[in-house]
Amino acid sequence: MRIGIDLGGTKIEIIALDDAGHTLARRRVATPQGDYPATLQAVAGLVEAVETELGRRGTVGVGTPGAVSKASGLMKNANSTCLNGRPLPDDLRQLLGREVRTANDANCLALSEAVDGAAAGAEVVFAVILGTGVGGGIVVRGQLLSGINSIAGEWGHNPLPLPAGADLPLPACYCGRAGCIETYLSGPGLAADHLRSSGVALAPEAIVAAALAGDAAGEASLQRYEARLARALAGVINILDPDVIVLGGGLSNLARLYERVPARWGAQVFSDTVATRLLAAAHGDSSGVRGAAWLWPVAGRSREG
Repeated sequence: MRIGIDLGGTKIEIIALDDAGHTLARRRVATPQGDYPATLQAVAGLVEAVETELGRRGTVGVGTPGAVSKASGLMKNANSTCLNGRPLPDDLRQLLGREVRTANDANCLALSEAVDGAAAGAEVVFAVILGTGVGGGIVVRGQLLSGINSIAGEWGHNPLPLPAGADLPLPACYCGRAGCIETYLSGPGLAADHLRSSGVALAPEAIVAAALAGDAAGEASLQRYEARLARALAGVINILDPDVIVLGGGLSNLARLYERVPARWGAQVFSDTVATRLLAAAHGDSSGVRGAAWLWPVAGRSREG
């Protein structure tokens, strides 16, 4: 039995999978905001509850915001800032009494979709989370790439390409930089852009609903979003040249992205044609937690943890 945990900013979700990927159990709780010890206890409580329910013990993989520094063993780059500087893998190992594998949440999305999701069978997969933050993960021939600095795929903290006009001034990012892709393409980034352009404060889902209802300001905000996403992904295609780009996170539910973004990205891709496919995550909101479970590979499958 493989247990996966998605340690999100608003919720902590757990899933238990058998070797075939069938769900045996699933639960979620609210994330204790800004409280590291309570977060650890919430994770431990979920593992205990699932193992008690199923009557057996499992391997544990955890998808986290940010990553574990290879230099210090401490968390870094997490937008859930109470995790930064903490020895999360060691603390979980101690609490749970077993080895725990961790990976960035976008890496877990990439792994899940490459194993048995929208990108199953693809040689090179880039997966994107468009949610509270913006992350990315890379799987090549079934192998999850983390990189020598544990930041492979972290495109969200690259600058937005070719900022001009409505992209300016560059928005400040929590990472200390300005103009990061995340500040434009996250849910809060979309909301902030709409407020700057229209003077109206709306949540991302309300902006989408307004656009669908014919609201000109909402439609303009979505068109700016699509153009920025296309420019940002064109840079990924030029460097990685993936077979498939998979979108996850709340904004990935916007169906128009899958036609409109590929129609735009060719202008910045250094090729006469672009065969890369843009697809929605087959497992939807479950991709991250499923990928965390797959950090422990099934015997006979080659995969990094």
